[in-house]
Amino acid sequence: METPDYIIVGSGSAGSVLAERLTASGRHRVVVLEAGGSDRRFYVHLPLGYGKLFYDPAVNWGYRTEPDPGLAGQRDYWPRGKILGGSSSINAMVYIRGQAADYDDWAAAGNPGWGWGDVLPAFRAMEDTEAGADEWRGTGGPLFVSANRRGLHPLVRNYLDACAAAGLPETPDFNGARQEGAGVYQLTVKDGRRNSAARAFLRPAMKRPNLAVVTGAHVTRVLIEQGRAVGVEYRHGGQTRTLRARGEVILSGGAINSPQLLQLSGVGPGALLQGLGIPVLQHNPNVGGNLSDHQGLNYTWRMNVPTYNTILRPWWGKALVGLQYVLTRGGPLAKSINHAGGFFRTSPDLARPNMQLYMQAFSTLVPREGERPLLTPDPFPGLSLGLSNCRPTSRGHIHIASSDPFAHPVITANAYSTNHDVEEMLAAVKYLRHLAAQPALASVIAEELRPGPDCVTDDQMVDDLRRRSGTVYHPSCTCRMGPDPATSVVDAGLRVHGVAGLRVIDASSFPNLIAGNTNAPAMMLGWKGAERVLADAS
Repeated sequence: METPDYIIVGSGSAGSVLAERLTASGRHRVVVLEAGGSDRRFYVHLPLGYGKLFYDPAVNWGYRTEPDPGLAGQRDYWPRGKILGGSSSINAMVYIRGQAADYDDWAAAGNPGWGWGDVLPAFRAMEDTEAGADEWRGTGGPLFVSANRRGLHPLVRNYLDACAAAGLPETPDFNGARQEGAGVYQLTVKDGRRNSAARAFLRPAMKRPNLAVVTGAHVTRVLIEQGRAVGVEYRHGGQTRTLRARGEVILSGGAINSPQLLQLSGVGPGALLQGLGIPVLQHNPNVGGNLSDHQGLNYTWRMNVPTYNTILRPWWGKALVGLQYVLTRGGPLAKSINHAGGFFRTSPDLARPNMQLYMQAFSTLVPREGERPLLTPDPFPGLSLGLSNCRPTSRGHIHIASSDPFAHPVITANAYSTNHDVEEMLAAVKYLRHLAAQPALASVIAEELRPGPDCVTDDQMVDDLRRRSGTVYHPSCTCRMGPDPATSVVDAGLRVHGVAGLRVIDASSFPNLIAGNTNAPAMMLGWKGAERVLADAS
């Protein structure tokens, strides 16, 4: 397609949905440019295979943050998908929409059309929920969502009973009427295979003649003429090429790549761009700013009953679960390692949950910078209870360090840079121990290993959470939505302030971070973003 109607940069969670929705009528021609390659890889489609993709540069950008004082000076590792499907092809597949009040906050911040009542129909329309439709959930949509009720590890029951005893009752559906509580995570898994955004949306759309998808196409800048985006420049096959659009250019590169590309194109903090020799076409200091991310931490126990470590560490166990998967499309390999989780409040005074739980009948020591990048099960039966903060107040930023479009940008995460975030995480880790002390779990626990029984004072626990915390891979808000260019990058129609014909539609557009995993909200943003694009076209 020499001159398509729309150019989509990035085929991730939002980009894949956009491609499907914008081509569905057959009236519009669309080109998707993806820097990565095909998603037709064994470990992509094997659900538990994401452990093999965590450090694989063939499918992963493999970013590192700047040394972070909030993480005891460590450089955190940020895997992001460089592949069809983007991070939905390498993530842990947990499907969480977020809390209704999160979206009402979006609307209240001056973004009409993004309240809970506005986004709920989009979620219902795009879903095919295995658990069945009701007033909250949808069926018949392109995205199958597994209820994940079969083949759970036996320790899930211990965990749920412990939560109930600790005052956190079981909830049947985190995406239903009530998010607060403990329960089983629904997954983007279908027929024992990962159901990424590429599989659910992009691959079916690629059968249409009005969609072209180009892999290995690294977009280097947006072409902006007289205040309007008219196309892109990209590298493909060792050559620099240009592609012009009749309609619009849509950035869907995610919270890192979208602000990076805007800055490379002359849209961003003026002083930063001038210092790098990039002509400033639209000064906006918010491009790359307002970086928000969930910080996570695991506590680990050695168990006196078998866990997945027992079967996934030895060679014979790997062979056994591999055979089980081949013959039945079931077993541990057919799921995320996160079987269950929950949402709770660290104080009864809070209006809604501020912490998310993750239960894994598995444990591993995540390597730090300089250590061998492997995710190997611990050599003992281990259980991990993890958590992440739902609404952190710490903010970071993403800035390019050179005009080289192939150089990684500088990621300054600023984790735990506010007392609020430290104090609520301290309360949360105490709750983890409270859960572990309930009879349903205490009866099967041999000992606490990380951080260990010697870590008891507040100061010790804060020091531990700084040293062992890290991202849970939900960076957002770096091209945030809002009505005022002084505080935002895109308007409620996801149009870049001050540049016509240019939108950003991905997690970077979130006005604020959602309480939960960000894959589902990013897909919803693609769905509703396509509605905005098509409405403007008509």
